[in-house]
Amino acid sequence: MSDVTPTSPLRDWLADPAAGQILRGMLASQGQSEEALSPALGLPLEQLVKMSGGKFPPELVDVLVTAAATGLIPEGLPTAPPASTADTAAQPDPGVEIGAPEPWAEQVTPGRFDGQTVVVTGAASGIGKAVASRVVREGGRVIAVDVSEAVAALAAELGEAVVPVTADITAPASADAVLSAAGGRVDALANVAGVMDDDAAVHEVDDTMWDRVMRVNVDGPMRLMRAVVPGMLAAGGGRIVNIVSEAALRGSAAGAAYTASKHALVGLTKSSAYQYAGTGVRVNAVAPGAVATGISVPAPAPYGSARTAKMRVAIPSLAMAEELAASITFLLSKDAVNINGAILPSDGGWSAA
Repeated sequence: MSDVTPTSPLRDWLADPAAGQILRGMLASQGQSEEALSPALGLPLEQLVKMSGGKFPPELVDVLVTAAATGLIPEGLPTAPPASTADTAAQPDPGVEIGAPEPWAEQVTPGRFDGQTVVVTGAASGIGKAVASRVVREGGRVIAVDVSEAVAALAAELGEAVVPVTADITAPASADAVLSAAGGRVDALANVAGVMDDDAAVHEVDDTMWDRVMRVNVDGPMRLMRAVVPGMLAAGGGRIVNIVSEAALRGSAAGAAYTASKHALVGLTKSSAYQYAGTGVRVNAVAPGAVATGISVPAPAPYGSARTAKMRVAIPSLAMAEELAASITFLLSKDAVNINGAILPSDGGWSAA
C-alpha cells in the first residue's frame, strides 16, 4: 500500500506504479511529456491541481489516491508507462548519487513582529496572503490591502490582527486610506500587488496593457512608499520590501511591459535605499521566479510568447507562496538590520543560469 497523500510532492506520485501511469497518461493525452512537470516536482499534488487551470481536475486527486492505495487503475483513463530503462540509460551519469530534495517546512518565529504594523498589498491571495498570514502568526498587525473584496475573508480567517482595506493602489487616494487604517504608523511595507502582461514584444504592445502594468507595478508601489516613508523617518526606522520578479533580472522572463515595470521598481528600490541610508529606513526587493499562485495571465501575444517560452525551460523549480513569504518576511523584519538596497532572487537558482 502506498503512503502518498494529496500533500505529497509530485515526484512521489510519479514514482508510484499506478498513480504515475495515470499522470503520465494525462500528460500524453494533452500532447505533453513528463518533462513538462519538471519545475513542479516539489509541489504537493493538491497544489498542482489548484493551479492547473482545469487541466488536472479536482476529482483527479481522489482517483490517484485510490489508485495508489489499491494498485488498480480505473478503466477509461489514459495511461502511460514509466520511462524505459533505455531512456534512463541515455541520461548522463552525474558521478554522484542525488536523492530527492529534503521537504521544506515553514518555521514560524514567535514574536518577530510583536507590536508592529505591516502593510501588505495584494493580500487577498497568493504571495500577499502568505506574507500577511506569516506576519500575523509572528505577532504582527497587518493592514491587508487588495482591489478584491475577498480581502475581507482573510480578516475572517486570521482574526482581529488583520485590518482589511479594499482599495485600488493605482488610485491616488488609496495611500491615504491605507495610512488611516494603520492609525498613522507603519513599521513595514510589502508591495506585493502586481499584474502580468501578455508576453508582448515591444512591436506588439497595446497602450491599454502598458498603462495598466505600469500603474499597478510602478505607480502603486511608489505612492505607498511616498506615503509611509515620512512616518518611518520620524520614528527612526522602517522596512520596505518591493516584490519585483525574475523579469527584473533578465529580459527573457516576460513581455516588454512587465519587464520594464519590474526593472523600474528595482530602480525605485535602489534609489530609495541610497536616499535613506543611515536613517533606519531600509528598502529592499525580492525577485521571485516561478511561483504557484494562480496569478491571472492574459492571452499570450504571438511573437513575444513564442520567444519567452524558449527560455522558460530553464526554470529549475516552482515555489510555493509560503516559501516566498519566508524570504519576504525576513527582509520585513528587524533581523535584516544591515541589508539595504538588496535585490534578493528567490527563484531556486533560475537567475544563476
